[in-house]
Amino acid sequence: MSEEISPDHSSHDERRHFDRSRLIVDVFFDGKDATGVASTKDIGAGGLYLNTQAELAEGSMLMLRIPIGEQQIVVNGEVVYCNAGRGVGIRFDGLSETDRKLLEQT
Repeated sequence: MSEEISPDHSSHDERRHFDRSRLIVDVFFDGKDATGVASTKDIGAGGLYLNTQAELAEGSMLMLRIPIGEQQIVVNGEVVYCNAGRGVGIRFDGLSETDRKLLEQT
């Protein structure tokens, strides 16, 4: 018998649809209210976590430029989690199949 977890108490890890790798790279982000460079904590085909002190509200849309080896992924993302002063969780929006495969190889 499995124990069910209430949706109100599930962690971000449990809500993810894709595994994440502990890949640390500098990502350029550009949004309506903030622009900058921040390092990733982890990254996967569904999104990433950025270590940043920038004020990025949940629901904010960003354009991201992510270097992966010799290549660069450019994708839009939505801030889905904010830990003020520490970082944000971002879900990719419109990641191409080619870029998804590249991320899955990391």
